This record gives sequence, C-alpha cells and structure tokens, in this order.
Amino acid sequence: MIRKLVQQARASQVSRRALLASGGSVAAALALAACSTGGSTKPTAAADTSDSDKTLTWANWAAYIDEADDGSYPTLDRFTEQTGIDVTYLVDVDDNNSYYGKVKDQLALGQDIGADTVCLTDWMVARLINFGYTQELDHANIPNIGNLIASLQNPDFDEGRTMSLPWQGGFAGICWNKEKLPNGLKSVNDLWNPELKGRVGVLSEMRDTIGLIMLQEGVDISGDFSDDDFSTGIDIFREQVESGQIRNVKGNSYLEDLTNEDTLAAIVWSGDITVINAEAGDKWEFAIPEAGGTIWNDNFVVPIGSTRKANAEALMNYYYEPEVAAEVAAWVNYITPVEGAKEAMQAIDPELAENQLIFPDEETLATVKSFRTLTSEQQQKYGAEFQSVLLGV
Repeated sequence: MIRKLVQQARASQVSRRALLASGGSVAAALALAACSTGGSTKPTAAADTSDSDKTLTWANWAAYIDEADDGSYPTLDRFTEQTGIDVTYLVDVDDNNSYYGKVKDQLALGQDIGADTVCLTDWMVARLINFGYTQELDHANIPNIGNLIASLQNPDFDEGRTMSLPWQGGFAGICWNKEKLPNGLKSVNDLWNPELKGRVGVLSEMRDTIGLIMLQEGVDISGDFSDDDFSTGIDIFREQVESGQIRNVKGNSYLEDLTNEDTLAAIVWSGDITVINAEAGDKWEFAIPEAGGTIWNDNFVVPIGSTRKANAEALMNYYYEPEVAAEVAAWVNYITPVEGAKEAMQAIDPELAENQLIFPDEETLATVKSFRTLTSEQQQKYGAEFQSVLLGV
C-alpha cells in the first residue's frame, strides 16, 4: 500500500532534478556562473541564535521529500513535534546555477539568503566551500553522522564532511521506450544509431551528458583527465547536435519529450524514470551504459549568513535516522546515504530494499563514476565549451 501511494504521489510531481528547460537559458546560467569566482576576502559566519529562535528555513528541489496528499511532509512534521523547531520548507532550487545566481551577492557579503540550509549538488557545494560561503558543521550536534555510508565520508571537496552532509544521490544513464525499441540499448553509442535520428534527448547538465560521452570514449571522469579528453567529448556532442541526431538538450522537460514520444531514447536521471513509469505503466527502461554511468549527490550546507546553524544540524541529525531515511527514500526513489536505511526499508517495502537505484550494491557502484571536482579555471573553460554547443540548439 505504501509503495502504491508513493508511486501515485510521485506521478503527480515534477522531477527533483528540475533544471532550466531551454538551451539558451542554460547557456546564460552557465555564463553567469563562470563569471563569478568569489571574492578574495571570505565572509564571516553569522552568530547562531538557535537557542532562542526555534525556526528553520530549508530550500530544496521539487519532489525531493515525502509528501502527503494534503501537501504536508510527514517526516518533517514529526521533526517539528520532536524538537519544537518550526520548519519552512521551500521548493526553491530549480538548478544549481540559477539558484547560485540568485544568492551569490548575499553570500559574498555574508548575508542571510533566506535559507538556513539548502541542498545542492557536489560540484556547486565544492564552489561554495571554496569561496567560504558555508558554515562549519558541529558534529557534536549531528551524532547520527556516524550513519553516513563510508564511500561518502571523505569527498575531495570536503574531507571529513566538515562543511556538508549528503541528502540524496542518483545516477545518470540511458533510457528508451520499450514499446518502440524492444531490443533495448546498451551504450551511449547506441543513441547515435541512424534509426534514432531526431528522436534522442540529452541532459542540460554538463557533467552528466558529457560525462557519459567521455566514459564511452574510455575516459575516467573521476580521474586526472585532460583538456583534450573533455574537448573530444564536446566534439562528439556537437556532431550529434549539429547533425540533428539529438533533438533536444533539456532539463526536467525532457520527460515530456519521452511521454509524447518526441524522443524515444535519452540520457536521463535514474529517479525520473520511476516517475513516468508510475504514471504511464512501466513503458521505459533505465540502464547504466556498458561503459559506465555518472553518480552524483546533493548535499546539505548551511549558508554563511544563516543564524540558525544548530537548528539545521538538528534537522540533518534527524534525517540520518535510518527509519526516517528509509521513509524518504521510499518516496523519492533516489540513493539514500544513510547506513541502516536498507534494513529499515524491509519494514516499508521489501521490494524497494532490493532496488539498485535506491540501495546500490558494490557491483552496481563499480559501474558508475563521479565527475571529478573542477578548478574555477576548468569550470569556466569547460562551461564555455558546453555553452558554445547549447547556443546552437
């Protein structure tokens, strides 16, 4: 019954990975992000008033928390009951770049951005940490951090997780319409088959689309790849766009192209295919390509201007309780970072406990790579190369 309710709720929601829908808008956002490299003087963290102010504002992506039919958030309501901290939950993040564009000036000045914690993707969190735009977490306030799975404890952008804590993760891979393509797809190169010309969609997230292309070319995107390696991926991307093989480069609206069959195959995010299958009856298949897929995580951070850091830490601690993490995972269908959540999921839905898109085993994780953290110079260079293709879409 819970699984059915989860599917019904997810079918009515937009994707968590909701990005900018048009290539031109994405290009503008990339240009904005590339031009902002932070100031030489890092701002000072705001004083914490959590002892006297039992409120909290959390900014997140759409369809990224458990939600009841009445629009309430059951786990969040229980957090308030347990702690007395009233939470304002904002579905405020459409895209890493566009969100950063809205708040970067306040961050640079150490001002309140209207959120005490926000969940952003690894590479954007790396940027915020580098610029000094996040507050250091007090692990004494987050004892459940001990439940963080080992593979996420020491990312290159935040060794020891002093500034961030994962919220959810997911894969980028390929999908196809099983009715139109009954033989399925195995690789990114299969997307370039002549019979699919003009019926292929790819993501407007550079690290996923170019990352999958680079993996197809035998490049370890998590390692020390070269500028030439990246440019080769861009060249392949450009060729497929200019030839008309790729119909669209989109964010969340790529799901519309799949459902109306404008595209029959695409580079996609794992959890999104659960959404449209729940709505349309298991019509699409998701797979990690033979050459590998990408893996990403979105992370809690406390912005430098927040005055409620301890309240935010209490929230993080709560969501690292395995039972709570399992309840959220059952709704969002993304990878939970919490050790023990799989065992807790057995009580909710034993089938979901074996779902590799939520609880990937070592064999599955061996098939994916995380796009390595880029320097500011690389971000500008690679972003400009990606942007040059988007401007032609």
